[in-house]
Amino acid sequence: MNTGSHKTDEAVVAAEGTKADPALGSRAPEFVKARRALHLSWQVGVFVVGLAVVVAGVIMLPLPGPGWLVIFAGMAIWATEFVWAQVVLRWTKRKVTEAAQRALDPEVRRRNIVLTTVGLVIIAVLCAVYVSKFGFEMPWRIEE
Repeated sequence: MNTGSHKTDEAVVAAEGTKADPALGSRAPEFVKARRALHLSWQVGVFVVGLAVVVAGVIMLPLPGPGWLVIFAGMAIWATEFVWAQVVLRWTKRKVTEAAQRALDPEVRRRNIVLTTVGLVIIAVLCAVYVSKFGFEMPWRIEE
């Protein structure tokens, strides 16, 4: 029984889907979908491969490498089979597009340039104060 606080799959599709977005659901070949055991095996395989890619991306976050890009690639792999991943990917794409549009706004760009300039001036002043107080000594020439 649906209590109103839970959305059905149709409500999620209606809320998330747009004309440009493809329909939600499995993109497995028809012969795979026709056999339940094969489709379940397919889903397990997609989940395991997606999980391996996402874990590799998480490992790359603190290490050198394109961590977020790999995580989103894993989500895209999951999105070929799972509705929840398709919804998350659509939401992420929408938010990234909105952020890009806000960043291109001339008023926001001007504000960001002013804030960056002020920050760099503050850092330069702090560095000048430090050098005037302690001098400029290379770390490998410091005598103990």
